[in-house]
Amino acid sequence: MQHIIEQVREKHVPDDAVGEKCWGVIYNSVEKMHSGSSHGSETVSEVLLGMPVRLLDKKGGWRRVQAPDGYVGWVSDAVRTMTESELHEYNKKEKVVVIALYAFSYEKADVKSQTVSDLVIGDMLVLKGEKGRFYRVGYPDGREAYIRQSDAKELKKWLQDMELTPESIVRVARQFMGIPYVWGGTSFKGLDCSGLTKLVYFLHGVILQRDASQQVLTGKPVDDNGNFSNLEPGDLLFFGTKATAENPKERVVHVAIYIGNRRFIHASDYVQIGSFDPADPLYDEYNTGRYLCARRIIGEVNTDGIEGVPDNAFYKP
Repeated sequence: MQHIIEQVREKHVPDDAVGEKCWGVIYNSVEKMHSGSSHGSETVSEVLLGMPVRLLDKKGGWRRVQAPDGYVGWVSDAVRTMTESELHEYNKKEKVVVIALYAFSYEKADVKSQTVSDLVIGDMLVLKGEKGRFYRVGYPDGREAYIRQSDAKELKKWLQDMELTPESIVRVARQFMGIPYVWGGTSFKGLDCSGLTKLVYFLHGVILQRDASQQVLTGKPVDDNGNFSNLEPGDLLFFGTKATAENPKERVVHVAIYIGNRRFIHASDYVQIGSFDPADPLYDEYNTGRYLCARRIIGEVNTDGIEGVPDNAFYKP
C-alpha cells in the first residue's frame, strides 16, 4: 500500500471525466463505497462526513474515489468537489470531530429545533463558532447547523489529548458491543471485522489499511505460534486458513482486537467478545482453530500501512 500513498502525493493531472476539481470532501454522515457505479453493486467500504477523497472518475451520479487509506470505490454524488488548492484551504480550517456514538445537528442552538442531519462518531465538520452549549458548524456542501458541545470536540484538542494505549483501545472497542455485522461497514451504523479494527484505531487518530489481508502486512509481529504469551491488549489478531504442503499460501479472512486474558473482541454476526481459553464461558472454538498470528499497532504509527491522521496526505493543509 505504500506505493499508493506515494502516488497521491504527486500532483494529479485531471482527466476529462473529473476536470480540475480532482479532490472532494464527503458531506453525508456515512457514505457507502461500492464496487461499481450503482446501488446494486457490492458495498466494499464506507467514508465519513468530512473525510477528504481523491476523485478518479465520474459516471452519471457516481464518482470513483480513493479514500485516505488508499482504498478505491464508487460513491453516489455526495462529495463537495474541490481543486487541490481548495482542499488545502479546507484542511486549514478549524474542525470539530463527533465523539458521541450517534447524534444530530440542528438548525438552531436548540435540540427542539429542526434537525439538519444525523451524525456518527468520527464525523468532522468545520467549526464556525459557539452559542451557549452548542458549536456552530459548517458542512462541506455549505449547510450550517448547531451540534451539542457534549457530542463533539475541537479537532486540535482531540488530537492533542489522544492517548494511544492498550487500555484506551479496549475501552473504545467495547463501545461497539452489539453493533450488527455489516459487510463493508466501517462506521457506527454497521461494522465488518476489519471495519471495527479500522474505526477503533481511527478514533485514536490512526489510519489503518482497509482489509484484514492488508492489515496483517503491517505493524510489529508479536505472535506467530499461538501461545499468546507476548500479546498485549490492542494487538490485532488474524484468522484464516493456515498454510499446508498442498496449499503453501496462508489466507487471512478475519481480524479481531486482543483485550487481555486470552479474550478478543471482533465483529462476527455482531460485535462480541470471544476467548481462546476452553475453560472460559466465552470460548470460541471455531476461531481458536483458525487463529494465525498477531500484529502490534501501538508504537508502530507512521510505519508502512499505518499513518497518523495529521500525517496522511489527504488531510495535510
